[in-house]
Amino acid sequence: MDKRLGREFYDRDVLEVAPELIGKKILRIFPDGTRGTFMITETEAYRGEEDRACHASRGRTTRTEVMYRRGGHIYMYLIYGMYWMLNIVTASENVPQAVLIRGIREASGPGRLTRLLQLDRDFYGEDLVSSERLWIETGDTIPEVETTPRIGIDYAGEPWKDLPWRFLIKL
Repeated sequence: MDKRLGREFYDRDVLEVAPELIGKKILRIFPDGTRGTFMITETEAYRGEEDRACHASRGRTTRTEVMYRRGGHIYMYLIYGMYWMLNIVTASENVPQAVLIRGIREASGPGRLTRLLQLDRDFYGEDLVSSERLWIETGDTIPEVETTPRIGIDYAGEPWKDLPWRFLIKL
């Protein structure tokens, strides 16, 4: 049975998708042909042009173009000139929302997880619904999820910096 998440999972509001990604599995086929399975443990939601912490708050740009596609595509960007960030586009076309994958069981922190999964700019725009090298599947269990404010976005100001849009497995 195919457990891969379909388009209908991603074609929803980011505040529905982000917490539901907790406990799901990222499947990665590495360049050498090996396969890795990684459980998502932490996410953050970025909700469109109105969200001052979201890259789309400045409108449509070359960098954010993929955020305006249908849900299920990957938005990759580089921070500090060294760390790639894995984001999953959600919602419908022309509604720029994305979930930052902040942690997996094997790596805490978005930069560490993209290094472990060997993800970079080459994955920008990849479609998780049809990709043969990266996709997300259902998890074995539905974990309890807790929320906190997002991390590192004080620049966005109120109310954006304090919204409980970070989701993680409750320990």
